[in-house]
Amino acid sequence: MAWRSQLSRNLKELRILFCQTSPSSASARSFVEQNYKDLKTLNPKFPILIRECRGIEPQIWARCDMGVERAFAWKV
Repeated sequence: MAWRSQLSRNLKELRILFCQTSPSSASARSFVEQNYKDLKTLNPKFPILIRECRGIEPQIWARCDMGVERAFAWKV
């Protein structure tokens, strides 16, 4: 996917939050397991933060230029 190498051009930071055991977070966990290595290889200096918190709904937080942050709910 071409978007993987463009991540660091458009964003300053990416945070992925999910629960370690919740079924609602299963797709987020599998995304991280399958894609984290490729994302870091293509964007070695780009901060991708993985946060595991018990009992939360999966979310993605993206920080853009000038500190603007946006949250996105994880859709299955």
